[in-house]
Parts: sequence; C-alpha cells; structure tokens
Amino acid sequence: MTLVQTQAGPGGAPAPAGRPRSWFTRNRRNLTFGRISFFAVFLGVPLAIYAVLVLSPFIQAVQISFTNWGGFSRDFEYIGFRNYAQIFTNDAFLTALRNNIILVIVLPLVTLVLSLALASIVTVGGASNGEVKGLRGSSFYRVISFFPYVVPAIVIGLIWGMVYNPRGGLVNGFLTTLGFSAFESFPWLGDPRTAMGATIFVIVWSMVGFYMVLFIAAIRGVDPSIFEAARLDGAGRFRTAVTITIPLIRDNVQTAWIYLGILALDAFVYMRALNPQGGPDRATWVMSQELFDTAFVANKWGLASAMGVVLALVTLAFAALVFLVNRLTGAEKEGGYQ
Repeated sequence: MTLVQTQAGPGGAPAPAGRPRSWFTRNRRNLTFGRISFFAVFLGVPLAIYAVLVLSPFIQAVQISFTNWGGFSRDFEYIGFRNYAQIFTNDAFLTALRNNIILVIVLPLVTLVLSLALASIVTVGGASNGEVKGLRGSSFYRVISFFPYVVPAIVIGLIWGMVYNPRGGLVNGFLTTLGFSAFESFPWLGDPRTAMGATIFVIVWSMVGFYMVLFIAAIRGVDPSIFEAARLDGAGRFRTAVTITIPLIRDNVQTAWIYLGILALDAFVYMRALNPQGGPDRATWVMSQELFDTAFVANKWGLASAMGVVLALVTLAFAALVFLVNRLTGAEKEGGYQ
C-alpha cells in the first residue's frame, strides 16, 4: 500500500491532490525586492537605453527610407520602394558597393594573417628547445605594434596622406633615394591602380597591432603543455600555428573577423581623410561616403536612409556568413593537434 500525504484544506478537508502550481507560485519566494531591483537596474535600464538610442533611430531610418523627405521640412510623402530602386540604378552607389566588397574580402584576411603570425612569433616562436616561449623582448614588440591603434583614425589618415604626397612625400623620397626614379612624383592616392591598395595598407597598419595583442591574450590562455607535446612530436612552428593555435582560439578569430568586416563596410574616416572625393574614377569611394554626400550635400534624406538600411543589411549578412562558415568548418569541435 502506498501512502499519499495530503495537506488539509479549509475546514479540515483534504486539499485536491495533483494540482500543478503556477510558475509565479513556485518562484514567489525568490522575487524579493533585491532581485527585482537588480534586474531593473542591470537589465531593464540597459535595454531601455539600447531601445531608445539604437532600435528607435534604426526604425525611424527604415520609415524615412520609404519617403522623399529632404531633411529640413515637415512636408514629405511616402513613395514606397522608389528609393531602393534608385539605389541599384545609381552608378556611384554600385561603384561604392564594389569597393566595399573588395575591402571586406581583402582587409580582414590580410590583417588577421599578419596578426596571427606576429602573435604566434611573440608567444610561441622562440627557441626550439627548452620552455615554450616567444621571442626575446616580446613586450617591446607588443607596445610598438599597439601604438598605431591608439592614434585617432582621422590623424592616421592625414599623416599618411602627407606620406603618400607625390611632391616631397616620404614614400617617394625613400624610393627615389634607392634609385627608383620612376617614383619621384608618383601619385599613390591619385592613380586608380594603387589608390585602393595604398588605402588598405594604411588601415592594416593601424589595426594589426590591436588584433595581435588580442590574439596574444588568447594564446596565453592555452595550456602550454599542448605546445610542448606538439614540439615533442616534431611539429614545426607553422604546423603548430595552423593545427593548434588557430583551432584553439577560433572564437577570437571569428570575433576579430566580424569587427574587421564591419570596419571594411564603413571605413568612412580613413577614406575621407585620404581621398575626400573618392580618388580617380572613384577608386576608393565607399557606401558610407555616398550616404554622407546624399544626405548632407544633396539633402536627400529619404534616399540616404535607404542607403543606410542597405548598408545595415549587408553588414548583418556578412556577420551571418562568418558565423555560418565558422560552424560549417567545425567550430563546435574541440580544436587540437592532430
């Protein structure tokens, strides 16, 4: 016989058995004033600020993108998808989109390869025998490489604009001194063959130190015995970096790739400082510059908002693509030496 313990109800009658209690009844004792105030302050307030400062302007931009608003008048009318149709028939915007695609392919790849290589050298690229360690004086290399990142982007753009100056610029002066007389007055930012490459070099130079330090911190978190075991198995530095370092810091690489992709899809400050008009044949013209001129020069805020929505969608698509590739290439599997 099984005895079932029941609680007495009103008047001594047994309470109905098996009635499920609601979530509120089960957690009523946990909803203290301290917990409520904690969630209100540390969750409710940030969400409210995010909704007001991020979500609300984006929703307004989507709304404005369906109008012909000029930016300085209360009068406007809804014109449907006319702005979006005009965007994809605009040669300047299509050129800017092409340049952004070039940036988003080249810039993250070059920056991450250099950053990973330098981080591996500084952390595990030292002597081949004894304790696993980096090069001697690695702290000095970290400080020097990180320095460009602390300089504002506009300052970097102005400095490199003078370095690339065809008349008396440092690059042409150095090459001329080495005997390359063809570069005596070569316009690095004024030639469509070199304008984009010279610009990408500046952005990579300013960013590689930061991601190098990021990857150094990630590699420092890996158990040194893993690298020691690989060394005992005869793995060289390159194989160690490819089969151990990169798989074990895959999440950091993914995050860095997304951030660099977002930078490549914007790049407004660098482009505006180095080539305000987009260079020859708009060789360095990007979507953010076209959006800026459409809004603040042509006063077509409805069209500019449509460009902003397209730029946001392209950015989200890029982030989703990075997550998808990371998952398909085995991000959920534990990395390690094979």
